[in-house]
Amino acid sequence: MSDTATTPAAASEASKTSEASKTSEASKTSEASKTSEASKTSEAPKTEAAKAVVTLEGLDLAALLCSRVCHDLISPVGAVVNGIEVMEDDADEQTKQFAIELIKKSANTASARLQFCRIAFGAAGSAGASIDTGDAEGVARGMMEDEKTKLTWKLTRVLLPKNRVKLLLNMLLLATGTIPRGGSLVIEGVGEGDTMGFKITSTGMNARVPQAAPGLVAGETGGNPVDAHAIQPFYTGMLARACGLTVTLAPEGESIVLAAK
Repeated sequence: MSDTATTPAAASEASKTSEASKTSEASKTSEASKTSEASKTSEAPKTEAAKAVVTLEGLDLAALLCSRVCHDLISPVGAVVNGIEVMEDDADEQTKQFAIELIKKSANTASARLQFCRIAFGAAGSAGASIDTGDAEGVARGMMEDEKTKLTWKLTRVLLPKNRVKLLLNMLLLATGTIPRGGSLVIEGVGEGDTMGFKITSTGMNARVPQAAPGLVAGETGGNPVDAHAIQPFYTGMLARACGLTVTLAPEGESIVLAAK
């Protein structure tokens, strides 16, 4: 018999070794597959969490909205204080006249902003009350219309549920943010009655959709906390969902269209 011949025992051992190797490889492959699947499963909730609609506690929402209102009022109120300080100094008559004009202009600005915020962020009447869209037009013009920005109001004057009017005014705030250098805002109704939606077309130089606005309106924060700067578009989305509507922002030619349908 040749020295290289394989005995039955040796063949058996080789077979066992081969089977063990295959079993080991299969086990490793199975484990790798499980690890990969587990990793994918782990990543999925993170992605879903980033897209999930965020909710705020009542106290947090109230605090952030108050911060927003204060932010809008700081500048004109500060200007009134500056004007009074100038008048208290021994300034000449021309300087005092300038101070009086500054006080008048700043007081009117503060008043217009307060009237707008009362409806846009506040209760503006009892729970469930309706608001005249004519009143909304008045406060919107007082707050936004100036030498740089013009409003074209094509909305029929009707009484609408309070939250729908609040949504309209907050959409207008979003629309002004799309034309930072001023321009025109065209406000129209979509549908009629208590289920009316809105369409606002903003046109101006360098009109653009603010990067974070669509996500915040949808209630998605990308994992970032909602702060005083983000609360207004976030609140707009809350109002839309309360009305059973969805707000979208999209470029259309050289304009930006905001729609609540």
